[in-house]
Amino acid sequence: MCPATPNALPIVNIAPFLNQDGPDNVELRASTAAALHKACVEYGFFYLDLSAYVDPAVPARLAELGKEFFHLPQEQKDIIALKNQDGARGYARLKENVTNGMADNHEGIDFYKPVENPDKTRPLWGENQWPTLPRDFKALYEEWIEKMKVLGLIVMEAMAQGLGMTAEEWQGLRAQVDDSFWVMRAIGYPPLPPNSDGFSCGAHKFLYADPTPSALQVFSSRAGAIALADPSMVAEVGSEKGVWINADPIPGCVVCNIGEMWEIWSNGLYRSTLHQVVHRSSNYRVSIPFFFEPNFDADVKPLAAALRLQDKEDRVEYRKSVIYGDFLMGKVGNNFSDDKKGKY
Repeated sequence: MCPATPNALPIVNIAPFLNQDGPDNVELRASTAAALHKACVEYGFFYLDLSAYVDPAVPARLAELGKEFFHLPQEQKDIIALKNQDGARGYARLKENVTNGMADNHEGIDFYKPVENPDKTRPLWGENQWPTLPRDFKALYEEWIEKMKVLGLIVMEAMAQGLGMTAEEWQGLRAQVDDSFWVMRAIGYPPLPPNSDGFSCGAHKFLYADPTPSALQVFSSRAGAIALADPSMVAEVGSEKGVWINADPIPGCVVCNIGEMWEIWSNGLYRSTLHQVVHRSSNYRVSIPFFFEPNFDADVKPLAAALRLQDKEDRVEYRKSVIYGDFLMGKVGNNFSDDKKGKY
């Protein structure tokens, strides 16, 4: 792991887990697993170096395809509008997405794991809507999704090792994510209007983005972060005081957020870190996040390995278990809404 300064995210190279053969890799895998654990405990966010796994030109091309779609006439984009399916799969207009009750200044296309017996009258149970333009959009995005699904399992294994899980415990966790109900998004961010005090995407809990600097920001309350921060980046979010760290794109890397499910699995040892997008540059920014999620019916609850790492007095409470599909239903229902009160 490349060490991080108090106000920069760490970089973790996943290469040792791409090749499981060879005794020399055992020590390297242990080092990577330890680096992931440290990053998840201290930040909840990290850069993942994928240079040994993907050609950087591939995600760059996907971002370009996304930009080409978002620059099409509005009527062309509306052909795959959310309302044509289950309200979650398809294209959302500018400010149609809602975070914490506020409209976000971006547009996007959302894809989910295909389901058996699709029914667009059921929340999340419709069919993906793929653009016909640009013409190679679907084929290239589907290839990327397959690579990210494989990577998701690789990173899960590395994190399980970092948490100290036994081989048997890892197999139990793997069974909860081996049919991941993944989400793939392409998001377009026009510049915020002059003098706007809003957000391109409000604070919320595998991201590749184009090279736009100072757009993605991660909230950190680590010791020493505030003292070393530019005063303009210090903020209070709820009752917590911290600093917004710029997570600028690094060639060959994606930015990873552990998410709410790992916060439950780790019983709060790992925290789902707030992040936001404030795009004030003059260019049109595109990001293509992939969400490697548990199986739809996974019962997500604190893991024994995480509890072993926590002293009893440190466990204020056990995180409440959730069925992932129920959690997702509620989250999606609050993200896409005309009245900002929720759809489902």
